[in-house]
Amino acid sequence: MSIHELFAYLRVKNAPAAIDYYQRAFGAVEKFRLVEPSGRVGHAELLLGPATLMLSEEYPELGINGPETIGQTSVTIHLHVDDCDAMLARAVEHGGVLVRPPTDAFHGERGGTVRDPFGHEWNIGHSIEDVAPDEMQRRYTKLMTEG
Repeated sequence: MSIHELFAYLRVKNAPAAIDYYQRAFGAVEKFRLVEPSGRVGHAELLLGPATLMLSEEYPELGINGPETIGQTSVTIHLHVDDCDAMLARAVEHGGVLVRPPTDAFHGERGGTVRDPFGHEWNIGHSIEDVAPDEMQRRYTKLMTEG
């Protein structure tokens, strides 16, 4: 048995607004959406580069709630881009909140974090250096021991 793909599946309070935000902030392309007669989006798929992001409205009657309802998120989605500073600025321009400004990190990436208007957090980064795992561990150990 093998795994063929992995998809992030987001739960949001307002799927049409979330789809619009992801299109404007990250350049997502909508593949399709399934809408109930009531207007609630039961499932939608967006392309972000080569990756598919799935999302739906909340279904509280089934225990499916998003970050706005539960008051937090325990997952961060990482986007590896050409220019993290520009992508973070674009995400904030369209309604995101900057959680962590872009900085250069020990592991060879420049990155920052934005929280989208629906409570999901996105790490956005770009490569600045190729770092071998043993060197990455050395730098991480130094960082954790020197404070």
